[in-house]
Amino acid sequence: MWTVSGLVGAAVGIAVLVGAALLLGFTRWSWVPAPVVDRAWWAPVCYGVYGVARAVIAPRWRYRVHRWEVTADVVYTRVGWLSRAWQLVPVSRIQTVDHTQGWLERMFGLATLEVRTASHAGSSKIEGLRAEVARELSEQLAVRAGELRDDAT
Repeated sequence: MWTVSGLVGAAVGIAVLVGAALLLGFTRWSWVPAPVVDRAWWAPVCYGVYGVARAVIAPRWRYRVHRWEVTADVVYTRVGWLSRAWQLVPVSRIQTVDHTQGWLERMFGLATLEVRTASHAGSSKIEGLRAEVARELSEQLAVRAGELRDDAT
């Protein structure tokens, strides 16, 4: 899913840059120097190479570094590319648990689980879960949070 998402993003970016290059080529505005117009095609080509490389490399790297775990008391998440962030969300502090599916996630049978607390900094997101796993986890966490509910102070 992350690879297809990257390729779709690259295709949109390339389309915008090709449109800009065509616009520069057809209009020949007096204030745009001719060398800029002649070299305008390099932008979509360079962005295309970058976009394809990112779509191939980023998902594999992301899969290696992003982790999550749910225990009886805590939801652990680890994210980050160069610098890593570990987040521990106590189940007793959970206010809402949502699982959502974008159009691309639905195509692949995946979902995103969002665990929210009263503090935005305490909220966590787990992306790329199988849809059944996300649904089951959201139900289990909601029940467990209700059982452990305290005054959260």
